[in-house]
Amino acid sequence: MMKRFAMFLAAGSAALISGCSGPEAPESELEAYVTEWQDNDYGGMYEHFTQETKSSMTKKEFTERYKNIMSDIEMDKLQVELPTEEDVKMDNDQTARLPLQIQMETIAGPVSFEKEAVMKLEETDEGEEWLIDWDPSFLLPDYGEGDKVRIQTLEAQRGRIFDRNGSSLAVNGTALSIGVNAGAIDEAGKAQLAKLLGLTTEDINKQLGQSWVQEGYFVPLQTVASSNKELIKKVSTVKGAATASRAVRVYPYGAAAGHLTGYTGEISAEELKENKGYTQGDQIGKRGLEQLFEERLKETDGVQIFIEKKEEEPVVIAKKEPKNGQDVKVTINAEMQKTLFEQMEGAAGTASAVEPASGDVLALVSSPSFDPNEFARGIPANRYTELQDDPKQPLLNRFAAAYSPGSTMKPITASVAMNAGKLDPAAGKTIEGLQWQKDASWGNYRVTRVSESAGPVNLESAIVASDNIYFAMAALDTGADGMKAGLQSFGFGVEYPFAYPVRESQISNTGTFDSDILLADTGYGQGEVLTSMTHLANAYGAFLNKGTMMKPLLLLDDEPSVWQKELVTEEQASIIRKGLRGVVERGTARAANVEGMAISGKTGTAEIKEKQGTTGKENGLFVSYDANNPSFILALLVEDAAEAGGSKEAVDKARAFYVKWKSYRK
Repeated sequence: MMKRFAMFLAAGSAALISGCSGPEAPESELEAYVTEWQDNDYGGMYEHFTQETKSSMTKKEFTERYKNIMSDIEMDKLQVELPTEEDVKMDNDQTARLPLQIQMETIAGPVSFEKEAVMKLEETDEGEEWLIDWDPSFLLPDYGEGDKVRIQTLEAQRGRIFDRNGSSLAVNGTALSIGVNAGAIDEAGKAQLAKLLGLTTEDINKQLGQSWVQEGYFVPLQTVASSNKELIKKVSTVKGAATASRAVRVYPYGAAAGHLTGYTGEISAEELKENKGYTQGDQIGKRGLEQLFEERLKETDGVQIFIEKKEEEPVVIAKKEPKNGQDVKVTINAEMQKTLFEQMEGAAGTASAVEPASGDVLALVSSPSFDPNEFARGIPANRYTELQDDPKQPLLNRFAAAYSPGSTMKPITASVAMNAGKLDPAAGKTIEGLQWQKDASWGNYRVTRVSESAGPVNLESAIVASDNIYFAMAALDTGADGMKAGLQSFGFGVEYPFAYPVRESQISNTGTFDSDILLADTGYGQGEVLTSMTHLANAYGAFLNKGTMMKPLLLLDDEPSVWQKELVTEEQASIIRKGLRGVVERGTARAANVEGMAISGKTGTAEIKEKQGTTGKENGLFVSYDANNPSFILALLVEDAAEAGGSKEAVDKARAFYVKWKSYRK
């Protein structure tokens, strides 16, 4: 539907018009013509034309053609400055020339031009009237008979996503659209092509049956990677099949960074309502970094309106330049991301790596994963269903989730207790047997540890032996209020200041400790405490960074800043670090030893129960770093790892990563 226009008359023109009468006033006819234009009445405009003009086209031809052109260029805010009396030139009694100033807004920006209107006095059924010797240049500059008005989109480029080293995580590329030429493929060809593309002949017929399809038109069916040479070669043998190149988003690291990068796709009707500046058919970030930084990455296409002439160069009458999206550079190390993902070997789990000195997040891995390139090209429905129905849930983003930390919580509990003055790391606790309870009020509930101690247990030996009872006692000694305040200082139960929306860590379901049992269980990482692997790695940074935990960063340009400080003293941190090295040297993570490295860390096995006293699935965890070069802390979790030995599988995968990374770094 055509927009209405605003018309403005120059000062003095009204006086001129009111001073003329009937056919002696060509300005009156010109003003009436402009009013019809303002009202989108092209039929009315036609009535102001000379007989010679009308003989060149019918009223219907004029109305349909020029109304459509003005609609296509989205003309708006029409301003026409009519002439003053001094501006009118009379060639003779039958011909007048009136200068006009015309301005308008269009889809490609403002258009402003001058036009001299030639008016002729002619005999009509109503008597003598001044009529317009009209031509197309009344509507647009340099527009003549036989010319065509063209609108050209000037494509802009979506911003790219790079890792900290300049490696491409998301870039603009091309893919190949496979389809058919309507009317050129028979039933046998459809059957052959359907088999190659994993479709049915009904799928192909449905696409061919769309209202816009005409004989000879290319009808796309599926988009594939340009590197899929084997499929493309087979398609080329099908009579009536065709291919066409199309622009797509490309993700060089594929599934290794699928959940991290996310992907782009065609904007939905719901997204159109929620987002300004988009039109149907536009691409928009659907998940991951693509969605998170959509506002920065989004490009704005330009457009130009030009007059196409038969034997002359085109004349551009309005142009809006394209605006490329901004590139985004993140803290991620793409090669570390890829190496970590490969060591997960498809097991359900997640891993995060954080640089303790800066807070830079170096890797965010979710396994299993999906290839974002499939989604960017347009994933077939059967393939999406396959991913959706996979019991390992490859579409689930695990690095954004929160898990029970198990025994990896123990160094944090120790820090809280020491900072509260409730734990002397050198003093030994006498603990007998494998089970313990505070008093008879616990009924049948007891805290259980894996092995008995030969003598008093101090902090270092408790970390190495992963003594549940020691840390349950430490939590109880600290008290509910002290533990809550201490855990909050480590970022539990408060907003996690990370650009990527990961689930915030919690102290408990209610945010408090409503029983001593819950408090004791939390001390060794059970209970209801939950954390993301990113936060867990981030928290361990305090042990390597003089008691300071840095704000986690995702954008490389962001300046490092302190999130929490004075979580432990350097002396206390030294004891914890010694215990973490002991875990690998002689404790539960001996399998993590790598020649030439001093891997230190804490294992954890978190049993996921529906209620206390029952058994459940076990997740295996390992938080680690190389004490010889503590440039990053790695927190790795494997789901449902009971059959593989709980934390043992996490340790094995971490070791495999360190071996590969050591080789890569060389």
